[in-house]
Amino acid sequence: MAKPTRQINIAPVSEEEARKEALEEIQTALIDNKESVLSTIELLNNINKSGVTSLLNGLFSEGDKVLDVIVTEASKAENTNAIKNILLLMGTLGTLNIKELEPILLKVNNGVQRVSDDPEPDATTGYVDLFKKLKDPEVNRSLTLLIRFLEGMGEETESEERN
Repeated sequence: MAKPTRQINIAPVSEEEARKEALEEIQTALIDNKESVLSTIELLNNINKSGVTSLLNGLFSEGDKVLDVIVTEASKAENTNAIKNILLLMGTLGTLNIKELEPILLKVNNGVQRVSDDPEPDATTGYVDLFKKLKDPEVNRSLTLLIRFLEGMGEETESEERN
């Protein structure tokens, strides 16, 4: 009768065979992901052409020095204030309702266009001319809009402030 096997000896894989298997695995992955690989190569080529790789290589090779300069500059009071202001401005921009702001911006653009067409008119506007202009529907609409804007600016907003 045969003796039971108590120990299995795994034949060691040679380094050459392991490299061959790894190379085949890499080739299979490249073939399976051909589009992604080609897109990545194109992206890296464009980054290299634009000089970004040189910049990043220099940045990473001198990483400690660059980090020291960034920390030194960021710790200055005026730069700290600038960073805070940028963050506050970005937060404020996030609260703007662009759909409501767009018609007003278009009207501001129209007003700027009129002024740029004739930046220094020869005629002056007197009191009587001013009262006559109040009857003009465009001027009246603009003044009403301006008054509403000023009323909105005058409202209390302390509860909404973030600083």
